[in-house]
Amino acid sequence: MSLTTTLILIPLLPLLAAIVAGLLHKQVGRAGAHWVTILGVGASCVLSLWVLYQQMYEGLGTQDITIYNWMISDGIRFQVGFLVDHLTSLMMVVVTSVSLMVHIYTIGYMAEDPGYQRFFSYIALFTFSMLMLVMANNFMQLFFGWEAVGLVSYLLIGFWFKRESAIFANLKAFLVNRVGDFGFLLGIAAVVYAFGSLDYADVFGRAGELEGKTFSIIPGLDWQLATVICICLFIGAMGKSAQAPLHVWLPDSMEGPTPISALIHAATMVTAGIFMVARMSPLFELSDMALTFVMLIGVFTALAMGLIGIVQNDIKRVIAYSTLSQLGYMTVALGVSAYSAAIFHLMTHAFFKALLFLGAGSVIIALHHQQDMRYMGGLRKHMPITWLTAWLGTLALVGFPFFSGFFSKDAIIEAVALSNRTGSEIAYWGVVLGVLVTSFYSFRLLYLAFHGSPRYTVDAGAGHHPPDGVLQHEPHESPAVVTVPLILLAIPSVIIGYFTIEPVLFGGWLSDAIHVAPQNDVVAELGTHFHGPMAMGTHALVTVPFWLMVAGFVIATLVYRFRPALADYAAMKLPVLHRLLENKYYFDEFYQSAFVRRSIQLGNGLWKKADAGFIDGWLVNGSARLMGNLAARIREWQSGYLYHYAFAMILGLIGMLTIWVIRS
Repeated sequence: MSLTTTLILIPLLPLLAAIVAGLLHKQVGRAGAHWVTILGVGASCVLSLWVLYQQMYEGLGTQDITIYNWMISDGIRFQVGFLVDHLTSLMMVVVTSVSLMVHIYTIGYMAEDPGYQRFFSYIALFTFSMLMLVMANNFMQLFFGWEAVGLVSYLLIGFWFKRESAIFANLKAFLVNRVGDFGFLLGIAAVVYAFGSLDYADVFGRAGELEGKTFSIIPGLDWQLATVICICLFIGAMGKSAQAPLHVWLPDSMEGPTPISALIHAATMVTAGIFMVARMSPLFELSDMALTFVMLIGVFTALAMGLIGIVQNDIKRVIAYSTLSQLGYMTVALGVSAYSAAIFHLMTHAFFKALLFLGAGSVIIALHHQQDMRYMGGLRKHMPITWLTAWLGTLALVGFPFFSGFFSKDAIIEAVALSNRTGSEIAYWGVVLGVLVTSFYSFRLLYLAFHGSPRYTVDAGAGHHPPDGVLQHEPHESPAVVTVPLILLAIPSVIIGYFTIEPVLFGGWLSDAIHVAPQNDVVAELGTHFHGPMAMGTHALVTVPFWLMVAGFVIATLVYRFRPALADYAAMKLPVLHRLLENKYYFDEFYQSAFVRRSIQLGNGLWKKADAGFIDGWLVNGSARLMGNLAARIREWQSGYLYHYAFAMILGLIGMLTIWVIRS
């Protein structure tokens, strides 16, 4: 099988599986739906691993292949093609492997859901969309994949469409992402304006032409064209990767089924913005202003969103705010030109965050879809596999030495410390303090869910819809289709960072895809201090981030294992701060007041004045009333007497003769 055929099959197999599961659901049945999608995504995963193997061991170089020319307009080519370099192959493996685990897990989680086949069709369609995004060799296909993952995300967040909260959440996600995508589209338009091309190779090869070029948005105020392009593109990334202030959709997206939280909102879709900025590094390196903007947005998101996670009680929302915080870390890395560190953290984060979301789903199954941690506790003895894998995922998340998250997060912190970009000192202390916050809310989740005494009661006669804190039977470990994916995700969560940090971060693995200006190459400088993963892990024991992580663990242990009353005491003593965090800095309230209500008022005003008043009232109904009144007046002239009509005819004839005489 040729390489081109292989590359076509990688995204095509999940698409065909989605079509079969969705359109032929009656013919294939429930079992057929999950088998066809698992086989399709599994085959795609195997082929992706084969491509990665070819690049790692067989010397396969960068492949830039055009599959189909859709249209040529004014010299601009619109085409479908694949750019497969080391960055692409890494993303392909991450997307397909995590997606495969989620597909298997879904068999157990969605077993009793009436939308079983539709769900499998959607998640396979998402996998196709994400692969088209990461494999694109041009901006048009990138935008297609970008919008496709947004569409499928909308469908999946609102999968339980009979819930008003789910419909509100998917509409919110759709609208917020449209704001970001508008900026993204403007960025692509600016690329076409500057280069007259949509092809990556052409644009990146001529990126140097942007130096010194200015662009006037407001007359008399010139901007660097490179800065305009990069900021517009990053606004798209802010929406897709949920960076403040366009982050508000992601926590609400937890209304979708838990497998979606793992697949879309932790491991793949939300990392699309991180991948895009890394792919566009030849452009971003031309604008220090754009990179500073990226860095500051990232550090605010990393610290501020982590703080919100401290006061959340919904187990999935805690992990959702953790995702926001970790995406902030990746964004900070992009802002200091440590693109490879951002991609490295993207990869490790995909595994341990998918593990944590699926572990939360296992807990939710055991507790009959209870998500409030205030009604959990003591699950360790009932769910040993879920408990152990949750601990492993948490240790990776907090950056415990030698776990995968340690290598990637510590690399970002050190890269920020070495950066001389304006504002990097603020960014450094932000990401360092984020370690303390991450550790605290992560161990808080473990203690509330798995340790201590149970905060629920068991009542077999409670009925089908028992109140919060009441279960019909004792919780028990989830079936193998749930626990096996947890185990398989726990393995890379523990070891993948140790074995890949040297080639990915310091071995030049991503150098064929990422361009960094020599004066900005903090990763290269960091590499001069790298003496292997073992030395890095042991050296961490004397660093500030490690002891802040330990401090977060100690505080969480003291409060939630031994003195739970301290949490209520702190909330009582710091009511303003607690209220601020509980209300998520009032972002939602501000958007509701400033945009949503104003838009509704504007819509109602236009409807009443323009539609009902002017169009219906004056143009449509008004013209009808005019003709009716005119007809009524004319009707009064119709007496029905013959001599009246004869007299009118004579008057008319006299009038016509008079006009003829006058004119002649």
